[in-house]
Amino acid sequence: MIQMKIFGLYDASEVRIEDPGLKKVVNLDAKLMLKSHGRIKWDPARTKVNVVERLINILQVPGSRGKKHRIITCWITGKQSICTKIVIDAFKIIEQKTGKNPLVILTKAIENGAPRDEITSIEYGGARYPQAVDISPRRRLNLVLRYLVNGAYDKAFNKKATITESLAKEIMLAAENSGESHAISKKNESEKQADAAR
Repeated sequence: MIQMKIFGLYDASEVRIEDPGLKKVVNLDAKLMLKSHGRIKWDPARTKVNVVERLINILQVPGSRGKKHRIITCWITGKQSICTKIVIDAFKIIEQKTGKNPLVILTKAIENGAPRDEITSIEYGGARYPQAVDISPRRRLNLVLRYLVNGAYDKAFNKKATITESLAKEIMLAAENSGESHAISKKNESEKQADAAR
């Protein structure tokens, strides 16, 4: 029996997710082409959408910070094929530099960069107070994918590095739990704020 691989290149069967909170939401079902055409948009938790496809979809919205698009780039034209090529090329760079399956490195980066606590604002007696809250597994995955892409855009915008190199570098730094990674620094900042608000 032939083993199906993601993009026909990377075997997802050797990936093990150790974080118990993220096990249910990180989907790595093997498919040749990761393009659901929005067919599974009814799935509220988006757990049926492959995590690599979600990374590609977030990459299609350049420079998104909250409700603003602060960075406009020439390499993103709304074509999913372009973003898919960026991710495949980034995976090839990761494979060359680490000698490991890039899906293993990506899941390690997701586990390391997913924040566990954040702060929300509660109003009590006419005054607003920050309150520390735990983050749901689905939001943890949403945040870490956004942080990885934002970090890659920041490293590539008006710099010599291309978006492909920047994305590969960001994923590798997050997998190593390095402070240089945008995702790791945002996670640490979020958890420090939550600790202060307890």
